[in-house]
Amino acid sequence: MFNWTRCLQATAALASISLLAGCGVFSDDDEKGNQKLVVGTTSSPTTLDPAAAWDGSWELYRNVYQTLLAFPTGATKPQPDAAQSCDFTDAANESYRCVLKKGLKFSDGEPLDAKAVKHSFDRIRTINSKVGPKDLFGSLERIETSGDQTVVFHLRTPDATFPFVLGSPAASLVAPDKYPADKLRTDGKVTGSGPYLLQDYERKKLAELVRNPDYKGFARIKNEAVTIQYFNDSEVMVGALKKKEIDATYRGLTAVEIKDLQSAESRKQGVQLVENFGAEIRYLVFNPADPVVAKPAVRKAVAQLVDRGALVSKVYQGTAEPLYSMVPKGVATHKTPFYDRYGQPSVAKAKAILREAGITDPVELTLSYTTDRYGSSTAAEFVELKRQLEDSGLFKITLQGKPWDVFQEGYKNGKYAVFGRGWFPDFPDPDNFIAPFVGKDNAVGTPYEAKEITTDLLPRSRRQSDRSAVGPQFDRAQEILATDVRLLPLWQGKLYVGAGEDIAGAERALDPQTVMQMWELYRKTSW
Repeated sequence: MFNWTRCLQATAALASISLLAGCGVFSDDDEKGNQKLVVGTTSSPTTLDPAAAWDGSWELYRNVYQTLLAFPTGATKPQPDAAQSCDFTDAANESYRCVLKKGLKFSDGEPLDAKAVKHSFDRIRTINSKVGPKDLFGSLERIETSGDQTVVFHLRTPDATFPFVLGSPAASLVAPDKYPADKLRTDGKVTGSGPYLLQDYERKKLAELVRNPDYKGFARIKNEAVTIQYFNDSEVMVGALKKKEIDATYRGLTAVEIKDLQSAESRKQGVQLVENFGAEIRYLVFNPADPVVAKPAVRKAVAQLVDRGALVSKVYQGTAEPLYSMVPKGVATHKTPFYDRYGQPSVAKAKAILREAGITDPVELTLSYTTDRYGSSTAAEFVELKRQLEDSGLFKITLQGKPWDVFQEGYKNGKYAVFGRGWFPDFPDPDNFIAPFVGKDNAVGTPYEAKEITTDLLPRSRRQSDRSAVGPQFDRAQEILATDVRLLPLWQGKLYVGAGEDIAGAERALDPQTVMQMWELYRKTSW
């Protein structure tokens, strides 16, 4: 099995070289967190209620809500956070018990007890938001409480990945008095028990976080407060970093900006760029409700034409690499089934695929993408995809870019024939790169009844507590995805944190879910 700990430690060690090149001095005050920082990002929350978000909103959630378990930097398995302990109580992996730490409370003083935990999970399934994380809890049948401290999750089927889900922000714990059981909270506030309190929030502008004095969890908070500033344009964000208006930046950097921040000139301006291990992927989704895309030959012709090498070279300039499976390199069981099946891009082979299906005229397709979720390079990426497909003479492509709020509502309601999505792992396991995309209700809003995967391969793999033993199931699942071409993996990216040279902790700030842990960042007292 791929050793996540070793990989993350190695990456941290390499990244630390740039941090240790200076002469920073660390004081006791720094360790106690007496500092305020500003972090920029292009990924703003869609909602503050965890029951309605399975997206980049998790960035904020991780910092203001607690979960029963969590993934400290370098962890390969979830560790206790709000829980004192969690374990399966049966050999079949169908009953999972958590005992809470004593004395936990939400920011309004309400106790974080077993009833609050049950409430947090029950409302996700009751509200049943189309864009919420309910599908991650598909194996959950019911929740039982015993006293104030004990919660037992009864599962419909064996699921060794369930602890991983509990360690994700999907399982954020909320105060029952403030979060209704049957509808979303809409007052623009947060009542959590995480490392920080949300002191102020302006949608798509900023989130003001202050240290939670009552926090009892795994995080060691190294600063006093963090302002998250949301940018619409990454160029403006990088400019703010260079002008020292912000201390660090994460998500949304273009390849040109990454190269710029790596330059000697940027170093002279007091800016560093820390590279972290990344399992971030980009892919196309084909919606079979569209009569053109419903034809397998059309999807396979696109797969035969897309030149990932050219895409990565022209748009991402070495900051990403071609991806030939939905399971990225570095994650256990990664294979290259799309390369094995389609090989190098070929107009002749794509033409033969279409002609065999009786398609002789150029195929008209609209490719849709979001303009403000994954960074400024997304538009250029789709321009390049359009060029590749149209240069073959086999396709006529229309591009359609939409703001994330509109785009998300559109793909969840089946409005787009072909659209681009990004994926950041919920937890570091191959299951999380297969399961979310298959089944009637899935993360991309296009039902994909891959019965062998959903009724055989995934259930068998989830009986395995030893995750190194699931190779055969996920090898086969990857082959099925390449055969059906309902999803087309494009590239895998690295993760970068840009920061002032006086900022430390950037090499530890990203957890295995690629979520920014703001508490790891701190300012050196001298440089």
